[in-house]
Amino acid sequence: MSGGETILTAAKMRAAEQALIASGVPEYELMERAGAAAAEIIWRVGGRRDLLIVCGPGNNGGDGFVIARLLRARGVSVRLAALGESRTPSSQQARAAWGGPVEDFASARPAAQVVDALFGTGLSRGLEPAVAAQLCSLTGQAQFSYAIDLPSGVETDSGRFLSQVPAFGLCIALGAFKPAHLLYPAAGSFDRLMCADIGLDIEGAWQRLQPPHLTTPGTTSHKYSRGLVTVIGGAMAGASWLACNAAARSGAGMVRHLLADAGGAGLNAIVSQRASSASQLEDALRDRRIGALLIGPGLGRDPAAGPRLRAALESGHPLVLDADALNLLADKSVGNIPVGSILTPHEGEFIRLFVDLPGSKIDRALAAAEQTRSVVIYKGADTVIAAPDGRVAVAATGSNWLSTAGTGDVLAGLAAGRLATTHDPFRAACEAVWLHGDAARRAGAAFVADDLIVGLPASIASRL
Repeated sequence: MSGGETILTAAKMRAAEQALIASGVPEYELMERAGAAAAEIIWRVGGRRDLLIVCGPGNNGGDGFVIARLLRARGVSVRLAALGESRTPSSQQARAAWGGPVEDFASARPAAQVVDALFGTGLSRGLEPAVAAQLCSLTGQAQFSYAIDLPSGVETDSGRFLSQVPAFGLCIALGAFKPAHLLYPAAGSFDRLMCADIGLDIEGAWQRLQPPHLTTPGTTSHKYSRGLVTVIGGAMAGASWLACNAAARSGAGMVRHLLADAGGAGLNAIVSQRASSASQLEDALRDRRIGALLIGPGLGRDPAAGPRLRAALESGHPLVLDADALNLLADKSVGNIPVGSILTPHEGEFIRLFVDLPGSKIDRALAAAEQTRSVVIYKGADTVIAAPDGRVAVAATGSNWLSTAGTGDVLAGLAAGRLATTHDPFRAACEAVWLHGDAARRAGAAFVADDLIVGLPASIASRL
């Protein structure tokens, strides 16, 4: 199948290209495909506006020469500047096919459109300061700017900046998405992202998060068959009420709130139950109809929090662990986490739980999922959802307005609601993250966490 929404590391991308070449497709034909796909996109965006393409010495530069030749044939006024001589056989062939003048990159003049074809996938060191500064100057003066495959200066697998990186209007991924297209800071170096199909036959367990396919309740559905969510409250009732309200709007059939005290208030449809003592909590958790149990939002870290967490861990119910539940586990052991749970750490909580796991954010999320045998929602501007079987979904379209109090509680409630409905931790996590982001998009600017909950029915309705 073609790349679609698949995410490939640099090594896996090279392997996919080599497999296609081994099947009988010449390497240069692959370059022609990449250049043609990118040229078509640039033509549709920028039309006949004058164009400067800057090319590096490798195959990314070769793609640039192909783009230049094809757009020149369409009547675009194309200039081409290079860092030096082309060094790979395919890029040399592409340069020869261009057959036109090649300017020196250092002295290249601006244009209405600029294409960065200096370096793409697999870059291991940063650009020379003068090169990076010139690229930034050229893109900064252009009306339209494009990065071919990846912005030059970006590390493919981590999304790190290896040197100064300009801001681009459009990044054109070739064949498949790379981790850097979705992980920050690299994911913030362009306004739009498109993937150009170049005919690779690939499959991958890593995907960009896609809108879910939800279903309406059946004619025989009732509140328990649709999923009973139970939320264990604690010292700060407001946070657990947010989670309850989100769970109630998640598609689940019923939400029960086990309160540590009588504080706070939520939707009338939520069943509130006092469970401040250990015996009261244990009695409430004996209900076998519970489809998902959430603990963490508002739990606190007072002396009562530990026993409440222990009761949840020992309950045998599908679990969502958030906030203070994660902080308390960091003081004990992640080995206490029941298999198949959903964990929702932000950066600080993740580090406290898993300390110094190596690699990219995707690598760390996968290692945490494997270690806990649970699904991990590693939150942030680039949220990574990882399962212990190696599946990954990355969401990099979240609203920056989500950086406000209580939005994590809403996500936890959503995850619990979708878990009670689907009984599939990875699917539930993916659905919750997508719905959370869509509700934020609908809320616009300067919203508070409560506003997300109001928008959830419309988000769900859009996916039925």
